Amino acid sequence: MDEERYATEYPVPDIAPYRRGNTGIDYVHTFDTGRPGPHVMINALTHGNEVCGAYAVDQLFRWETRPARGKLTLSFANVEAFSRFSLERPADSRWVDEDFNRVWSDDKLDGPRASSELARARALRPVVAAADLLFDLHSMHLPAPPVTIAGPHAKGRELARRLGLPGFVISDSGHATGARMRDYGGFGDAVSPKNALLVECGQHGEATAAQTALDSSLAFLRESGIMAAAFFEAHPVPAPVPQRFIQVTHPVIIRSERFAFAQRYTGMEMIARAGTVIAHDGGEPVTTPYDHCILVMPAPHRYARPGLTAVRLGRVIE
Repeated sequence: MDEERYATEYPVPDIAPYRRGNTGIDYVHTFDTGRPGPHVMINALTHGNEVCGAYAVDQLFRWETRPARGKLTLSFANVEAFSRFSLERPADSRWVDEDFNRVWSDDKLDGPRASSELARARALRPVVAAADLLFDLHSMHLPAPPVTIAGPHAKGRELARRLGLPGFVISDSGHATGARMRDYGGFGDAVSPKNALLVECGQHGEATAAQTALDSSLAFLRESGIMAAAFFEAHPVPAPVPQRFIQVTHPVIIRSERFAFAQRYTGMEMIARAGTVIAHDGGEPVTTPYDHCILVMPAPHRYARPGLTAVRLGRVIE
């Protein structure tokens, strides 16, 4: 499938009706019961071309999803990038100036630099900081199985286990180029009760990605404990699936302009033998460092340039 013009197999939602939020922040709505319970946040459009999350959040709005206790926030993040989305060139709306999901550290948010993404992150920061549980919906450039990104700590893996889907769970420490929203503040602190998951729901335009976004959001709401049982009677959570937990050991960083994978990889391939050549970088072979090495989210060719991650390598931990 052409990564520049992948088919979008489900309706791209019109989010304009949600612009006027009730939080003082455009496209952010919080429903507060006034009763004790966690503040749960479900976020879409961290990247403007990852519309499966917008599909799921739009559906939650249409169902008039309201908590029975605690608070629920439904949000759309990089709406400026999404405003540029087109079916003809969907990949071009990923961001405006920079990756929205690499600016979530205090040094960047409090720093002097300006960009469209930094301005939006600074606006969203109070509600993200106030959330106890964050669920961030994403999708991938290449057709690959959906994965949960649980972060580096046991609390993230345990929450992913309780959700029971999707089938792959990745434990990692993020990216050298900047911090993700799911790692911000207490979410990235091993001893904080705050917790967050990021789900890569599948290839951007696949109908199954939209369904995964919705199904996993329902599972997250169930595990949060803020919803009444009647909500899930009307909108059942899918049955759990067998899960495989993978620990990212290190990234493969591109060192030259002449980087190319040895064959087409889309993600979650297991390479049986250590020393297998998976790519060439400036004429030098890139090989697997251990047996049963799993390739986590290889970068498409258009995003492969020196200094960036070509692929992350991982091994099964359970």
